[in-house]
Formats: sequence, C-alpha cells, structure tokens
Amino acid sequence: MKNIVLGFVAAAAMVAGSTAALANEPPKFAWSFNIGATNDYVFRGVAQRAEDPSVFAGVDVTYGMYYAGAWAANIDFGNTGLGSSVASIEVDVYGGIKPTLGPVTFELGVIGYLYPNARDTFAVDGFKEQDYAEIKGGASVVVPMVPALTVGGVVYYSPEYQGGQNEVWTTEASAAYTLPTIAKFTPTISGLIGAQYGEFEAIGRGFQLANGKDELYYWNAGVTLAVEKFSFDFRYWDTNVGAGAGFITGACNATVGTLPGVSQCDERFVFTGKFTY
Repeated sequence: MKNIVLGFVAAAAMVAGSTAALANEPPKFAWSFNIGATNDYVFRGVAQRAEDPSVFAGVDVTYGMYYAGAWAANIDFGNTGLGSSVASIEVDVYGGIKPTLGPVTFELGVIGYLYPNARDTFAVDGFKEQDYAEIKGGASVVVPMVPALTVGGVVYYSPEYQGGQNEVWTTEASAAYTLPTIAKFTPTISGLIGAQYGEFEAIGRGFQLANGKDELYYWNAGVTLAVEKFSFDFRYWDTNVGAGAGFITGACNATVGTLPGVSQCDERFVFTGKFTY
C-alpha cells in the first residue's frame, strides 16, 4: 500500500508539471462557500451526531490546479465519565493539487480533522486525542464513451488515527452518472464503497473506534438533485456491522459506551440540503 501511495505521488507530480507546461492561460483565483443541513451526518458509515440533525458550512479557494478550504459541522460524540462532552464541533482544513491529464483528474492533498472543544485527556477519563490528519491520493475519470459517467478511487493514510488508534488506511471507489435535466433539476445517481484497515492490539489500543475490530466496510447509494445554486441529496448508508453486535467498545455498539442505546453504524437514510455560492 505504501508503494502505491508513493507511486501515485510521483505520478501526480509528473502530471502537475505537464499540466503547468501545457497551460495556455495563467491560473486565476476563485472562491466559493457553502452552507447546509442534514438529518444525520454520516462519515464513512458512522453517524457523527447520534442520529440527530446537523448543520454545516465551508469555504473553498482555488488557484489553477491548487486548492484549499475549511469546513465545519456540529457533532455529538457523547459524554465522558465526568459528564462533559467528548466533542461537539468538527472543523476540517485541507489543501492540495488537482492536475488533469486528458479525461483524468488526479488529486494529492492533506486533510486535518480538528475538534476544538474535545475532551481528550486520556489520563483523566479515558478519551484519547480526537484531532488527526490524513494524506489523500486519488484519481477520477470521465468515461470517454459515456461522458455522463465519472468513476474514481481514493486512498487515505493517517499515521495516528482519531482516538489514538495508530495508523489507518482508508480506500474508496465511487461512480456517478448524470441524467438529463428535468424541469430545471439535474439528477445525478452515485454510489461509493469504502473500507478501513487498522491494527487491533487490545481493548484501549489500536483500531477499534467503530466496531472493536481491525477493519470496517461501508457503502452508500443515492441521488442528488441540483437546481441553480442548490443541491438536495437523498442517500442510503450501511456498513458490515449490525446494531448491538456484541462489541465490547465502539460507536457500533448500541448497549454500552458514551451513547448507550444508539448504534451509529447500522443502515440509515440521509437527506442533505446545500446552498453553494
């Protein structure tokens, strides 16, 4: 896996150089912001706000193939044994490059997941550091014979994943098909399959935040309706973990933990509305 990432980095650098050399116009700055709400903020198959609604907002800046941005949402990781919240705010900051070569768009970037008000003093109440970072490498291609179809793949690597879970690899494959516009609405059907791999050492150490095991699989499928600056997404999420599956710890256990009675990894329908300017 590490050789794959290193190879992708080299390929992205070569493509970036080729793109810069072939560019006929100087790059320009562009920016946008977005704001929206969802009935259930799901990240990689796991609910981030105990199945309650969440609001979010973000801003993005681009300069040619380079990009940067920030995004924030309210979350709910439950309460610690001392009664304080584990985390209630998530702030993501990111940046990278997106060079293109023909129908292929490459991407190489870094993402920081920050929880500014997190209660993560492990020595006091058992909750480890929530902040973490990932390196992202991927590519997407508009299928030449079917221009309405885009397929892609992404690999994420974190040397120290959320909650002190050591290194974790995440892989995702996706596809999206844009249908003809109907009454000003442009529908896009899309789906994603993802997997996370870590190393479960023992209770309290290693990859176990979601299900107490060293791997997690998740997927989604849905449709997005775009009209002018608005988008409305209807999506089904699921994982390979059922509710209350007998795990000793983790967000997938509906009987113990900081949010007892809430299994955050089982199947669910998610509606998200967003305005982008």
